[in-house]
Order: sequence, then structure tokens, then C-alpha cells
Amino acid sequence: MTARIGVITFPGSLDDGDAQRAIRLAGAEPVALWHGSHDLEDVDALVLPGGFSYGDYLRAGAIAALAPIMTEVKDAAAKGMPVLGICNGFQMLVEAHLLPGGLIRNAHQQFIRRDQRLRVENASTAWTSAFETGQEITIPLKNADGGYICSAETLKRIEGDGLVAFRYLGVNPNGSLDDIAGLTNEHGNVVGLMPHPEHAVEPGFGPNTPDAMRSGVDGLGFFTSAIAAVVGAAA
Repeated sequence: MTARIGVITFPGSLDDGDAQRAIRLAGAEPVALWHGSHDLEDVDALVLPGGFSYGDYLRAGAIAALAPIMTEVKDAAAKGMPVLGICNGFQMLVEAHLLPGGLIRNAHQQFIRRDQRLRVENASTAWTSAFETGQEITIPLKNADGGYICSAETLKRIEGDGLVAFRYLGVNPNGSLDDIAGLTNEHGNVVGLMPHPEHAVEPGFGPNTPDAMRSGVDGLGFFTSAIAAVVGAAA
């Protein structure tokens, strides 16, 4: 089967086209979905892309979390569908309470853009099975509201339950608690992270590596992981 992965466009989405391209390069069929719809069009997985949905008014991701299609996203996630939130999409997931905590303005109050080293902390999710726990990867990061926060009780729970999916290495670029770059839910089907894996999927367009400039393709593993999860579930 060919996996169908939906990418939801919200007013202000910037990276929906990049996410669709990454899905295509990984070997799946990208399906464009609209925030005002209630139809997921029989997709097998979902991506909430980066950008500035609704201009980041109120709080980043807060208005998008109330968009009509998010009712279907929540229902699909509860039934086990793989859902990935990238940057603004991660903000939507925490605002929709599909992941714990919240995301606030970077500690240094500045927008940041860098190729960010990450450590994979949980390789047992629908979006990380192509990696190994402890593996170091490099994924582009670009955000202004990427500081992860939560209560002390919540932090203890997510650390104790292994819900940290990715952690920043080398530098904490936005002041996130415990260097948290991404989270998973308890079932491993919902993952959110601030860096942008869709910008590291093709040689010549990704982060620099010791081998060559712009040759990094670590982001491809996110999408091949989801394909494997979908195909495995259908088998």
C-alpha cells in the first residue's frame, strides 16, 4: 500500500508545501487538507506544519487549536493515528492538550534560526522508529516561541514516563526546560517538536554535514518512520 499522509494548511502556514514534499520524497502520498474542513479524506497519518497560524495572535497555536478540523485530529489521535506537529504544529498540539505543557517566547526574546543538534530520546514512536535511542541528528530550527514550559509535576511525569522525544544538544536555543526539543504522548502516535525535519530531507537542501555543505537528510527518518507505522498497522 502507499501511505496517505495529510498536511493541514491553516491561515499563516508557511511550511505546508515543504512538508508535502518531504512526504513525497519519503515514498508516501501527501494529501492537502484545509483547516476549515471536517474531512480528513481517509488519510493514514497527519502533519500539522510550521508557520504563524492566525498570525500567532493570542498565543502561538492557540486559535489554530480551535479550528474546525482539529475536532477530527483529536478523534483520529485518540484512535491511534500518527500525528506530527512541527514548530507551530507543536504549539497547536500543546494548545489542544494532545501533548502536555506549553510553549512561550524564547528566553532571549529573539527569533532564532540555526541547524540544531538533537539527541533522540525515544525511538519507539510512530515518527522516530527509523532512529536509535541516543542517536544524534541535526535538524533546522527557526522559531520565536519555542521555550518549552510545564509544571514541576508534569515535568517529573514526562521525564519518568519517557515522553521526551528529542533533546537539544550543544546549546539550548530557547530556554526550554530540561533542554526539551520535542515530546510524544503515552501511546507514541502523537509527536511534536520545534525543529523542522521537512527541511532536512534531500541532499543539497539540508543542514551542513562533515561530508558536504547542505547534505544533511536526518529529517527523512521522521516520515519513513510514519510510513512504516502505517504499513505495519495495515499488514
